[in-house]
Amino acid sequence: MTGIDTNILTRFFANDDHLQTLKARAILASLTQEEPGWVPLATILELVWVLTSSFRANRLQVCAVLDELLGREEIVLENVDIVHHAMDMYRRGNADFADCLISSSARAAGCSKTLTFDKDAAKTAGMTLIQ
Repeated sequence: MTGIDTNILTRFFANDDHLQTLKARAILASLTQEEPGWVPLATILELVWVLTSSFRANRLQVCAVLDELLGREEIVLENVDIVHHAMDMYRRGNADFADCLISSSARAAGCSKTLTFDKDAAKTAGMTLIQ
């Protein structure tokens, strides 16, 4: 298994640097089910942040990228069930992806609630607001 960093996925999906995009495509093309690429949660979180902040990707575009990652048999995502749940929350609501991932991670860990000072996260990601 080979770890895949955010910048590889960014170049692959954003297609913003010709040379690095070609290299990123070659890297992903070289992966197989027997020798897959491993994408940690931190990479997914960072990828969404880069896509939305640097490339101004909207919610639908972000979901399309994540759907493609989830659909690739030669890519293994860390805690894939948490990513699926976070994506469902993100797709259906107004919460930002980071809040969805935090809430989903806490839920998967058995937490009965996730505390926050963030009013938006409490309202949109099912967290409990502390006032």
